[in-house]
Amino acid sequence: MKAEAGWRARARYAFDKSMAGGAVALIGWLGLISLIVIILAGLFLSLTGIAPEGGEPVGFIEGAWESLMRTMDAGTMGGDMGWSFRMVSLFVTISGIFVFSALIGVLSSGLENKLDELRKGRSRVLEQDHTIILNWSPSIFDIISELVIANQSRRHPRIVIMANRDKVEMEEEIAAKVDNLKNTRIICRSGDPTDLYDLSIVNPQTSRSIIVLAPEGDDPDSQVIKTVLALVHDPKRRQERYMIAAEIRDAENAEVAGIVGGGELQLVLADDLISRIVVHTSRQSGLSAVYSELLDFDGCEIYTLEVPALTGKSFAASVMAFENCALIGVCDRNDAVHLNPLPNRVFEAGDKAIIIAEDDASIGTWGEDIKLDREAVIAPVKHPNQAEHTLMLGWNRRGPIIARELSRYVAKGSHLTIAASTPEFESEIDALALPVDNMTVTHRVVDTSSRSALDTLDIDSYDHVLVLGYSDHMNAQSADTRTLITLLHLRKIAERAGHHINVVSEMTDVRNRELAEVTRADDFVVSNKLVSLMLAQASENPYMSAIFAELLNEEGSELYMRPVTDYVSIDRPVNFFTIAYSALRRGEIAIGYRRLRDNDPDERNLGGVVVNPHRAPAMTYQPEDMIIVLARD
Repeated sequence: MKAEAGWRARARYAFDKSMAGGAVALIGWLGLISLIVIILAGLFLSLTGIAPEGGEPVGFIEGAWESLMRTMDAGTMGGDMGWSFRMVSLFVTISGIFVFSALIGVLSSGLENKLDELRKGRSRVLEQDHTIILNWSPSIFDIISELVIANQSRRHPRIVIMANRDKVEMEEEIAAKVDNLKNTRIICRSGDPTDLYDLSIVNPQTSRSIIVLAPEGDDPDSQVIKTVLALVHDPKRRQERYMIAAEIRDAENAEVAGIVGGGELQLVLADDLISRIVVHTSRQSGLSAVYSELLDFDGCEIYTLEVPALTGKSFAASVMAFENCALIGVCDRNDAVHLNPLPNRVFEAGDKAIIIAEDDASIGTWGEDIKLDREAVIAPVKHPNQAEHTLMLGWNRRGPIIARELSRYVAKGSHLTIAASTPEFESEIDALALPVDNMTVTHRVVDTSSRSALDTLDIDSYDHVLVLGYSDHMNAQSADTRTLITLLHLRKIAERAGHHINVVSEMTDVRNRELAEVTRADDFVVSNKLVSLMLAQASENPYMSAIFAELLNEEGSELYMRPVTDYVSIDRPVNFFTIAYSALRRGEIAIGYRRLRDNDPDERNLGGVVVNPHRAPAMTYQPEDMIIVLARD
């Protein structure tokens, strides 16, 4: 038989349970002790008739009041006379000192614990229409900067961030790296974005959009997929759809992520996006500026909206209907994206126009007569593709993707040489399989930051030189520093050779791009920046992921830079309407130009690139100027 606990054990157990209640329980016990002391002292004074010397005996109420005053203020007994009354007052005062000292300690400790809890960022967010960013990565600062620009037209915009980091550290790092938050307020919370309870802290039920970053560390994609799973399948989730933009590193995980997120998720395949842009830019210098212009919120953006005035018009006629916008595609009633569709495709009711514009308020059809200089239009010219020899310096996880993507575009007989010195480099090259046989691949194990090693590569014999960062094996700053050293060596090699070498470099941190300008490379692809821009845009435009998937797909229409002399005669000024008309005759859409002039303003450092120019004013072009077009090949 089990022995029953005695009354002392039960009383102790009850006391322990009450003490576990925290500061409130402690305050209750101290209040009870004070009340007992005051009542006992009042009864003792009233029953014994003890009174101050020269005074009259007091009743229970007056005795209790006198005891309360001495409990709250030890100095009150200083004026008491008579030793009997003094001894009672001394007992009450000592009890009061003990109680109030303990009370002050409890209140101080409780307040400190509450402040610690607030610093930990565990209180629930009660915002409405806010943007949520889950997880932490170097991309977060550029995302915040872009969202700040997008939020300028909104009232009381909020960005709520949750990551497995200290709340104060996150706030301090954001304050140091994001210059001006304008009218946007940042709210940080510490927690695990894969945990349902922690997710409830940031209140996704009332959010405007949600961005899920790939965190730093091992297997980031699994963290992203689990976070999306927790959001979409939360039993307490809202009825209406979420707008989620998530970053996935490995394209092999995209299918699983798509199944988990369904129609509420836009995937940004970070490595795939960067690799494709690197390849396009390496073959056509200046394209990275075009992609940056389309992705950031400062300048022209891509909008998807219904334009009733286009209903019943052909796509070709609709392209020519705008003076300050560039129509590039259609999103049909099934939400399928079609960039540069057939010219005779007719806009139907419910179709959305995909338009490049400065802002959505400026989108409107041109109401005046279109002036075309048809005599300046040149008949379509087809340039045969030539075999290309490309040198890739450096290696990271995007190297295999870049090699495979490059093989899809180059002419037959092309060659790629890869030079790097990472530990797994040779085994990864041996495992490299190209989708087509247009290009052969060789490799050299060399230190790409060594001038003597670079001299052995005969660099000036290549058509294109592509410099990748060692971002998988170093932190961002160290990888960019090594890239800068390589670029400086390439500059000296080009000066010694006496002719220009086409160099495109990948950078990790956008802050190092300005330093890299001194190397005189043709173009820079800033990987973290591009991923940040894409995620920010996807959180605002539900079609952005599909648009860029089409834009960067070799089977669809892509961006090209082609000589202006392929489209119009440049012996006289022509307007962009005429260039757009000439491009339409070739099945292309002209969206901008690149003019390198010393006196032309380039405040946004786009290398002379202008996207979505006004079409009516006539301009003078030179043979080296390029037209930016959306074309199928």
